[in-house]
Amino acid sequence: MAFTRSWVRFPSPPKQHMSQEQNIEQLDPEIADLMGISQDSSESGPVFTELFGEEKAADKAEREEVDFSKKSFAPISKIKEKPKPFFKDKDYYKKLLSGEGEIAKKVHQLLTQFMTAKDPKDKSLYRARLTPAFWDLCSGVSAKIGENLPLNKILLLRLGILSPTLISQDQRDMISSIIMENTTGEPVHYMDEWMLKIAQGNVNPSATDELKQAKQEGNQKIRGKTEKKKGQRQAELSLLKNKIVQLDDYETRLLNQVQTVIQHQNRSDYGGIKDCYTTAQREALSQIGAILRYLSNIDKEMKTAYSHLDEMEREIRELTEKSDFDSQSFVDKSTVINEFNSIRQMAKLCVGRQGNHFPILIKQYIHANIREIATRENVIAVMAVVEQLDPGLFLRTFKGETNRIVPYVLLLPNYGENGICWEPFERFNRASSRGRIAIPLYPKDLNTAVIASLADLRWQVAKEKAQHYWMEEGITGRYYQWFESQKLKGDVKEYFIRDYILWISKESQGTQKLEREVRGIFWRMIPFPQAIRDRLKNRGFVYNELYKKDDNIARSDGY
Repeated sequence: MAFTRSWVRFPSPPKQHMSQEQNIEQLDPEIADLMGISQDSSESGPVFTELFGEEKAADKAEREEVDFSKKSFAPISKIKEKPKPFFKDKDYYKKLLSGEGEIAKKVHQLLTQFMTAKDPKDKSLYRARLTPAFWDLCSGVSAKIGENLPLNKILLLRLGILSPTLISQDQRDMISSIIMENTTGEPVHYMDEWMLKIAQGNVNPSATDELKQAKQEGNQKIRGKTEKKKGQRQAELSLLKNKIVQLDDYETRLLNQVQTVIQHQNRSDYGGIKDCYTTAQREALSQIGAILRYLSNIDKEMKTAYSHLDEMEREIRELTEKSDFDSQSFVDKSTVINEFNSIRQMAKLCVGRQGNHFPILIKQYIHANIREIATRENVIAVMAVVEQLDPGLFLRTFKGETNRIVPYVLLLPNYGENGICWEPFERFNRASSRGRIAIPLYPKDLNTAVIASLADLRWQVAKEKAQHYWMEEGITGRYYQWFESQKLKGDVKEYFIRDYILWISKESQGTQKLEREVRGIFWRMIPFPQAIRDRLKNRGFVYNELYKKDDNIARSDGY
């Protein structure tokens, strides 16, 4: 079948660099009002609580399980909805800072100084002081995520909005049209959603260094063991379900063969009595014997699997009884704060050393087109296209069975060049746990940011699989050996991510951008689907040669 899905359009880079410092000519009306400066504001509207009330505390949800039956992303039917009246309240900024203590006063003071500064050096100074203060404000709000937070504080965590008048009216309209609820069923979460899941204990905190892990409390250690055992149980259950599918298939085959055996022809020359078995029936008898032996083996494997599951259930019950952790209560605030600190590190990695680390949403640094924002729906749409080009992207093999496991995707409210992979899977559950990737909500280029995070995931999963042989085996080994042969300097993973982006965005379209050796490595280690390879073989000599080599290897049974 021909490949008909077109690649997601790559937007052109903005004419103005996203991280460039620009002066803001007019003072924010809300800040002016707080400073006692009289200005007319066009942002008047009904009181915030009259529009929305307060957000109700979320009920305790079930821990997320991986659905191994899903084989692909469902199509995204819409990427936005009717704009919501988020920013009609003229007291939005005051209410956001209220109840946040001294850090709110500090943020207001620094923001005022930053907005009113005329000298570029002073502006740069206040900007540098405002950045950590803003992160501290968000940390304090995150610590209260399980409480009845008003929507403007939720939007602070989700979108990085401190004051709506820091962005243009068009940008406000665009942001207010973002779909707030997760209707996709995919593990793609905005920061406030993720922090709530952490607070409720529905997902494990992100991995940190070994020192912090060693200091965790007894209950958390037991919980880690419990989660590892639950992951093993889920993987074992998946294997059992696959065996049951095989059982059903062979039982159907057995029934068909039996029907063939019992359908005798008659000998009319001897009064219509049954004839002996035909050649087809004798072949069916042979097939029945093989099927019965296979069914017997499957039955033994199923008995073993049920025995393992019973043992795992017993161990999980014992671990649960040892812990006094209340599954219906929220985790302690220190866990939430530590997770926020991990997210802050993720944000820094997404921005990069030379990027724009200013954390507050401001009009100079974001696009006005929702298609260029890393919303949940846009990210899933790009991931779906990448998976079509790299079908093995989310596949993980355990005990001979391969399952599709989509990682958690954290959408962070910051600017950034690339997405990153924080961990390829949880350290206590390599069998069935999701990895974690982070993507900046306001990227310079949406497609590049998403593909970079998936490339990072690809590299880290392969490296963990090869362990200390990662420089010799698999995709990491082949690429590292090429990297060394070229005497290149720098981080080999960064080179891989760069080349993976070219492989997905350019080479899949027949545009030759990679080194010849790298193209050969990717062609065999991260192959395109057959339909795309069939199309590419007619797009140039290099692809045709790779295609011919595939045929030669396949014919020699060495592929």
